[in-house]
Amino acid sequence: MLNAWLQVSNRRSRRWVNDRLLMELVPPLDADEIRGLFAPPPWGDDVPLSPFCMTNVGEWDKFRNIDMDKQDSIIASLEDSCGERRSHLDADKVGVLTAWHRVDCRTRDALRRSFLSELINSYEERVRSFIKGSQDGDVLVLQVQDPFHRLLLHGVCEFYNLCSTTITQLEGSNSLKMTRICKKKVSAAELPNITLSNFLKMAKEGFW
Repeated sequence: MLNAWLQVSNRRSRRWVNDRLLMELVPPLDADEIRGLFAPPPWGDDVPLSPFCMTNVGEWDKFRNIDMDKQDSIIASLEDSCGERRSHLDADKVGVLTAWHRVDCRTRDALRRSFLSELINSYEERVRSFIKGSQDGDVLVLQVQDPFHRLLLHGVCEFYNLCSTTITQLEGSNSLKMTRICKKKVSAAELPNITLSNFLKMAKEGFW
């Protein structure tokens, strides 16, 4: 009798030690994990629908019931349209990267580190409007007195393949910095579909 009691006590003590060990090894469950244990699918939260389940049943039945050759032509046309969109995106990437590499290295670093996105965007809007509405020989003059802001402006001009020079103009006892922007005679100005502001935003978010 005593031996049987000792065996039961030993089993209980080992079970208690094992339970304590497991509790120490396994971290406490959070609310989502506890809810998953007591309410697994399909009794718990709604399971997200698959794309097949979200397909319009009537449209899917129409597609299934047409001739197989017509199905192939529909799928081929969808693949062609996807390929055209992909090639268009690739061309936009090449265009914006080509424009970005025209910018001086020091100016590129300044544009990357700059948090003046609104200022860069305002410069860009003026420059893009000038490219669209100007003729050969026209000059856009901007008064930018801050040296760092002028550096950003020159970077915008380089991005759009424009020529920009800053001169000092005396007005009485004051000297003003005037930045003259014009199109290059050798090569034409370019308007990438992806703007510099969007490119910098995408780069900071890790898309480039």
